[in-house]
Amino acid sequence: MRRREFMSLVGAAAAFPVLVRAQDRAPFVGVLTGNVAGDPGAQMRVDAFQQGLTDRGWIANQNYRLEVRWPGPSPARQQLEALELIAAGPDVLLSTSTGTTRTLRDATQRIPIVFVGLSDPVGTGLVANLARPTGNLTGFSLYEHSMSGKWLGLLKDMVPGMSHAALLFNPESSPYAPFYLQAAHQMENRLGLKVTGASVRSGAEIAAAIETATRDGGGLVVLPDGGFFGTQSAMTIALLAQRRVPAIFAVRFYAVNGGLMSYGADLTQQFRDGAGYVDRVLRGAEIRSLPVQFATRFELVINMKTADALGLTVPGRLLMDAELIE
Repeated sequence: MRRREFMSLVGAAAAFPVLVRAQDRAPFVGVLTGNVAGDPGAQMRVDAFQQGLTDRGWIANQNYRLEVRWPGPSPARQQLEALELIAAGPDVLLSTSTGTTRTLRDATQRIPIVFVGLSDPVGTGLVANLARPTGNLTGFSLYEHSMSGKWLGLLKDMVPGMSHAALLFNPESSPYAPFYLQAAHQMENRLGLKVTGASVRSGAEIAAAIETATRDGGGLVVLPDGGFFGTQSAMTIALLAQRRVPAIFAVRFYAVNGGLMSYGADLTQQFRDGAGYVDRVLRGAEIRSLPVQFATRFELVINMKTADALGLTVPGRLLMDAELIE
């Protein structure tokens, strides 16, 4: 073997240790989402994850294999897809919701799991130590449960006369909802709001929750969700506009697509960050050496067309802080 060829092989071994360890195959990255494949926002985020790997030198179907599973919010379907994915022997797994993270954790204690977009992984019992995770999972969290107070406060600022608000969630795909609701109740007196929970499992139940808000003259906080709301968002946003119900979302995507307002961290960026952790695991990093990280930058987005249609005047303090969608 010539020296140049030998040095090329040495360089490849340094760059891609998992590839060299396996020798007979390229590294395998498995993704278990809480969404369905037809959810455009979810597809955009998975694309961002794949691009994040590409930016770090991992080219799908060239030097690594990528398999994405889209079971949606059904826990039973998530469990089935998780078992099939794990049986295929991935080197590292990416999970995109509390439900899929819990399912993967229960199915394997050996394969490293990187999660993104979670709500308070300590509060939900997924990790015990943020700085040095003790199990086989770590990753990135978007929200602590106290965020429900912030969402309610922003909605009250937008609609000062509002006296009722409901937190909208699917209990199957948002098992953390009781924590948000508990934190929201602690803000009732301060905000002058009566807060309730709106537990929904179908489009018909979402419509019923909106009708209740219409009757009460209230608003809605749509909690971050593990996949259910994405498939219902177009119908929900249209019905909110029709029934003139103000609502705030946790994800920018919904405000851009007709929702009144959103406040939250950049979920798409967390998928890029997740690619960074997956890259480090593929290059030999121990999963326990990667701390859980929380989002630190949040953005307020207001859809001005929707505000005008609802007859709302956006307060100056919100105009100064928000990205305005015309």
